[in-house]
Amino acid sequence: MSKFIINGGNPIHGEIDVQGAKNAVLPILAATILADGESVIHNCPKLRDVDKTDLVLEELGCTVRREGGTVYINPNGLCGCRICEELMRQMRSSIIFLGAIVSRCGEAVVSMPGGCPIGLRPIDLHLKALRELGVEISEKHGYIHCTSNGIRGANIHLDFPSVGATENIMLAAVISDGVTTVSNAAREPEIVDLQNFLNSMGAEIAGAGGNIIRIKGVDKLHGSEYAIMPDRIVAATYLAAAAITGGEILLNKAEPRDMGAILQVLREMGPDVKIGGDKIYLKSKGLLRSVHTVRTMPYPGFPTDIQSPFMALASLARGTSVFVENIFENRFQHVDELVRMGADIKVEGRSAVVRGVEGLQGANVVSRELRGGAALVVAALAAEGQTVISGIEYIDRGYENIENYLGSCGADIKRA
Repeated sequence: MSKFIINGGNPIHGEIDVQGAKNAVLPILAATILADGESVIHNCPKLRDVDKTDLVLEELGCTVRREGGTVYINPNGLCGCRICEELMRQMRSSIIFLGAIVSRCGEAVVSMPGGCPIGLRPIDLHLKALRELGVEISEKHGYIHCTSNGIRGANIHLDFPSVGATENIMLAAVISDGVTTVSNAAREPEIVDLQNFLNSMGAEIAGAGGNIIRIKGVDKLHGSEYAIMPDRIVAATYLAAAAITGGEILLNKAEPRDMGAILQVLREMGPDVKIGGDKIYLKSKGLLRSVHTVRTMPYPGFPTDIQSPFMALASLARGTSVFVENIFENRFQHVDELVRMGADIKVEGRSAVVRGVEGLQGANVVSRELRGGAALVVAALAAEGQTVISGIEYIDRGYENIENYLGSCGADIKRA
């Protein structure tokens, strides 16, 4: 397996164009099977999870073709309603296909999803919502069997604003009889991106970005051409890389409006942060300051996906920071690896207390999940000496050629 070899100590200086958002592109690719005709998706990042999604589409009978950052999907050959267990185990977000397949085919068979081991992502909210839409569901031998004689509109209240459940409802209900209302819906920007794509296909959906989404069922959808929104988590990771190394960076093709909580914490830690249009500029002003408490919350709160890289940042800040993880119960797997590099972090339950140290040292460390791996990259850029990171297949799930982007800004990072 590949590894990253990083020689720390080089400040990050330069410009980066932010890639398309992983958490937006996957449900949008799933949505393409609902169309009559080809869809063209631009700004599609080259990621392991996108590659797996393409394989799912092909397994279902779609024709998939990539040219650079553009993917062409034609679902007219759709002939399957089953996703094999191997693909489901490799990607947690594969469950997002459930609503789209049962809506298009009247039947869907999937196994329980896999992916990063960051904790439970119960799909009971997905299944409960689909049942309210008239889908009959049985669970046998690790497989979920769904059948439907036609989706019926319903009023659905989510007990938790789950992103995946909200997306599955949208995908299932867009072609239906009647109106579906989702209350306590997830408000993430990626939900808005999915709404915009579905509406470009002929859907009638309103309210995404708020806690109530209204879906008026239509008879059919057509193919569409669409560009994926920028990845706010990738953007925040590169900002953290510049801040921890005492550098300066300009992000182009970003969306600062989606990053309010992230940018607020960055400013509290000391760097100069400026925004304008689709650009974010950060310049380090010297020693980082600790933040009192960072609590991960559903959007518009601080995202769980950037907790790990910001913990790496806090490990070199002056003072003590506290991180409280409210979304996933097993998202501190990076802590032991950061401690191996010299960080002072103590975990108790869902809280991590980070006392800033004078410096970090290079070490051999292991990435055990996507965002924790990004945290190790951020820490290694500022560490003294060489860091070798294994398990980088997790990082490749969400970061497109991270070594090339950082290398273009002065980092000494190589894939070996």
